[in-house]
Amino acid sequence: MTESSPGPRSRPRAALAMSPDAASAVLDTASLAALAALCDLAPLPVLDDLTTPRARAVLADVELLVTGWGCPPLDREVLRAAPRLRAVAHTAGSVRGHVTDACWERGVEVSSAAAANALPVAEYTLAMILLTGKRVLESAREYHASRTEPDRLRTSRTVGNHRRTVGILSASLTGRRVIDLLRPHDIEVLLHDPYVDADGARELGVEQVGLTELFRRGDTVSVHTPLLPETRGLVGRDLIDSMRPDAVLINTARGAVIDQDALTEAVLDGRIRAVLDVTDPEVLPPEHPLWECGNVLLTPHLAGSQGNEWRRLAGLALSEIARWVSGDGFLHPVRRERLAFLA
Repeated sequence: MTESSPGPRSRPRAALAMSPDAASAVLDTASLAALAALCDLAPLPVLDDLTTPRARAVLADVELLVTGWGCPPLDREVLRAAPRLRAVAHTAGSVRGHVTDACWERGVEVSSAAAANALPVAEYTLAMILLTGKRVLESAREYHASRTEPDRLRTSRTVGNHRRTVGILSASLTGRRVIDLLRPHDIEVLLHDPYVDADGARELGVEQVGLTELFRRGDTVSVHTPLLPETRGLVGRDLIDSMRPDAVLINTARGAVIDQDALTEAVLDGRIRAVLDVTDPEVLPPEHPLWECGNVLLTPHLAGSQGNEWRRLAGLALSEIARWVSGDGFLHPVRRERLAFLA
């Protein structure tokens, strides 16, 4: 039991605050029933506009908000309308879009399903590391074009995943999950994260290196750093130009962390390859050269939870709410002082 969780609560009043589409995707009938068993849940529809008379009536006695994608900001005006609000349980990853300074100042407890969302991102990253190491996409295209058996004994020695070197940029939740998933593979893992010391790197089983060395040595470099003012454009031209010939840059974090112009030049020149689940802007203009570049795989921000993976988000949120209701506090709290380090 934590200091901020004084004891069991008797069916606290709760409400859903997110877009209707997010609620339909993440919270199925069973999840809603489980939530209603834990809380006195306000009737649907969900709150996607917190300024309406209905929303204000619901907020008046709500103690817990279950939030998701599309939740409006919980600013001071909203908190004034919700004088009993004590906790927010988020059914997705980042809370930056809706948890405001006013929430922290009030002392609202916040939980996030970011740990659950990190797993599919890490699985996507592992898949891309292994597929690009074997040059699967390129080989498939060549096979489709030639429709003849290749001469396997003439395969370049750069192809394959034996003792491949993978650099992880940031030991975030996702970065750590990628490191975990790489353990069974015969792969050398490098890490750059200024907030991880030598002891922490040893515990993770990785080699701690500087940012320049990470890009210089990595056969693959995977970006997992949050987008902050100091990380915008962090992966710049010098780092990209220092990468090994035919190295792979993977980005599942935020598009603006990478200098996209420098990356575009490098892949168009055939110097490196890239797997981009995120870009800046999120959807590139139709005429952008990356769309037609054979050295780039573009995916539509699908690494995070999709389809049946939404069940994992709901399950984590429900377990957090059960803990909070019982007085045990959140197992996955979001702390204000750590918010700058979260995606």
